[in-house]
Amino acid sequence: MEEPVYPAGPEGDIDRMADEKGWVVDDLYASASEFVADICESLPESAVEGASRPEWLADYLEGSGEGVLKFGIPKLCPKWTKTLNQAVSGDYERWFGNGTYVVSSKPPTDEQLAEDEDTVTIPPGTYRAKGAMEDCYWERTSESGEIIDNNFATSARVITVTIAASDGQFTSEGCEVWKPVQ
Repeated sequence: MEEPVYPAGPEGDIDRMADEKGWVVDDLYASASEFVADICESLPESAVEGASRPEWLADYLEGSGEGVLKFGIPKLCPKWTKTLNQAVSGDYERWFGNGTYVVSSKPPTDEQLAEDEDTVTIPPGTYRAKGAMEDCYWERTSESGEIIDNNFATSARVITVTIAASDGQFTSEGCEVWKPVQ
């Protein structure tokens, strides 16, 4: 069997290391370096959908993804190394987009996920949405679904909401991304 030939440069280094370590990437990519390059190109836009960049990147760390990205990002897009380190450590700010979230300082339990695999939690705290918002609706409800507080903003630039530990759920539709207030 012929030995693979790797291109010179960081792409070849990534592909060689992936072969040596047995790292396998999604069939969507022809090589490990193509996977890393796609992540590097996607990172600048990744925060648009409601997740912080490290939060978005954490989704790609499953299986061989962590090894490939830990080796490849510093070679192809070193400016994202800090973001990668945050994603790997799990120490990053979480942002929240449209949807309904269970209020909890802990991630969903296996029982909650068995009932609804899409269960996502939001920790209690103060959150702010900024941007040009039209027809933004948010509500805080009790565990039994009774509305504690809500608002419909036809036009707003900044909205701040404090979610209490005693709240059951928080729902947001048509608003910008909710980020924790520091």
